[in-house]
Amino acid sequence: MAAYMDPDIRHWNLRSLDEHEAVELIEDWCSRWEREVGAYWAIVSLPDGEVLGRIGVREINLEEGIGEFSYWVMPNARGHGVAGLAVEIVSEWAFEELGFHRLELRHSVHNLPSCRVATKSHFELEGILRSVFLLSDGWHDAHLHARINPKANVVV
Repeated sequence: MAAYMDPDIRHWNLRSLDEHEAVELIEDWCSRWEREVGAYWAIVSLPDGEVLGRIGVREINLEEGIGEFSYWVMPNARGHGVAGLAVEIVSEWAFEELGFHRLELRHSVHNLPSCRVATKSHFELEGILRSVFLLSDGWHDAHLHARINPKANVVV
């Protein structure tokens, strides 16, 4: 609930949470894991377990080997590489353990920190999706970044 009180997280995710909504969201994440259509984790510091953020593969298509990333980072953890490290770890899991072919990451063209995370995590910018995110200030275009499994057999 504290994360969704942050103005940036609330803006980019278009939501705030009360206790009931937080429980429902976590139950939805668990359900998505059980149905193999999504996977979410807390990003925590070691050894104290402080929550630094959340990362997820919000859309999983096992048949096609494609997943779409989402993440946020708490204000006190921003600028320390937390999101990038989490993206790297989950990318390796998706490629190595699940055999994914393609990972995607989308963010508003105005969300420059997310663009830096994508670029530093080897997600190439492929293009712009027009008017795809409805946020608190209206519709936003989005950058589409993708990373291809380096072990994939690609025929071009």
